[in-house]
Amino acid sequence: MKSTWSLSALARRVGALLTAVLCALALAPALAKADNPIVQHIYTADPAPLVHNGRVYLYTGHDEDGSTWFTMKEWRVWSSDDMVNWTDHGSPMNVGTFSWASKDAWAGQAIQRNGKFYWYVPVVNRATGRMAIGVGVADNPTGPFRDAIGRPLVENGEIDPTVFIDDNGQAYLYWGNPNLWYVRLNADMTSFSGSPTQIPLTTAGFGSRAGDAARPTLYEEGPWVYKRNGLYYNVFAAKCCSEFIAYSTATSPTGPWTYRGTVMPTQGASFTNHAGIVDFKGSSYFFYHNGALSGGGGFTRSVAVERFTYNADGTIPTITMTTGGAPQAGTLNPFVRQEAETIAWGSGIETEPSSEGGMNVGWIENGDYTKVKGAAFGSGARTFSARVASAGAGGTVEVRLDGPSGTVVGRCGVSATGGWQNWTTVSCPISGATGTHDLYLRFTGGSGYLFNLNWWQFTA
Repeated sequence: MKSTWSLSALARRVGALLTAVLCALALAPALAKADNPIVQHIYTADPAPLVHNGRVYLYTGHDEDGSTWFTMKEWRVWSSDDMVNWTDHGSPMNVGTFSWASKDAWAGQAIQRNGKFYWYVPVVNRATGRMAIGVGVADNPTGPFRDAIGRPLVENGEIDPTVFIDDNGQAYLYWGNPNLWYVRLNADMTSFSGSPTQIPLTTAGFGSRAGDAARPTLYEEGPWVYKRNGLYYNVFAAKCCSEFIAYSTATSPTGPWTYRGTVMPTQGASFTNHAGIVDFKGSSYFFYHNGALSGGGGFTRSVAVERFTYNADGTIPTITMTTGGAPQAGTLNPFVRQEAETIAWGSGIETEPSSEGGMNVGWIENGDYTKVKGAAFGSGARTFSARVASAGAGGTVEVRLDGPSGTVVGRCGVSATGGWQNWTTVSCPISGATGTHDLYLRFTGGSGYLFNLNWWQFTA
């Protein structure tokens, strides 16, 4: 989530930004070692969750390593059926998807309608140099996405679209920084009726900001609009810099809005934040980003999630960032094929597209590991199989329980296969894996990259 400022506004905020960055660096937490942030091998930002067919699909931006600005070239997709083990689906859409766009794969949101998935994102229009909103469309939630209309859907130089379909079928697209706008989308989700309408930013509707005559309300950017029990919620990033998350409510999707207060106070090592809220398996979840990973900060952010419960009157409680994250919603079945890129926590690894489809874990070196949480072995596992490839000398997959140095229940040797995408399946006996445990696959061997891992599976 980024702020789009005029030159004069940017000049006014340079001092505030520098102060925020320095404070964030000073207050940056140590490397998290629990389950937040939920992705550890790349920097992610601007979470937009979508529940579909028993899974949460999470659409994010990707902060490039070492960024000193909002340098973002692609969007990424992740999914989970238990809120802790997240599958990396790679990048199904990037700036190049839109032939008319030049840069800035910034914060968007996806939604499903009529058997298709529509992803609304802001990018710079090459022809005008301004931020415009494009629409990607796909036949499934993980893409690939293509440009739905070959041009901007709407353009007024502002950012951060959020999309919402009301109970009567009317869809709305909201966006904006420094203002807040909406249009009524048509049923095709790629056109709209009427003209963009500016929502009045009143202090009654969006709170009061002191010290900035140009922006008298707390609203900054990143709206997230949804409906619950007949009430419309607008959750947004408030008061740069550093931002906190606030919200307003209304009895109509177009307002008038009433300011309700803070959801997540200013905290963490990022001077921006960006919220997304969904209900899943009977619980409510709040997604956000921070700078909690090693090297993290305001331009190298990471997505995290917390479970919460609405107050009895429908208000949202104050939510604090944690390293523990949300509790697991169920268990993981180790006796069905599990993608190696389904991970609760990883150390040292990266992912890449696999020649066999999907993604694989790669760039594995001695001592790296992946963790999946809550693997239910029941009365026991007999064997472990893994799909591997190696253009190097290979190595060993150590199957451990409850920690990277936990009990070893099996070891699978991996030999050279003649290429990083030349796949073979290796198996080894397992002893002592019963009950429910966190499963760690620890990789050992010589120097350099050892092997790639595509999937794994136990037999009972």
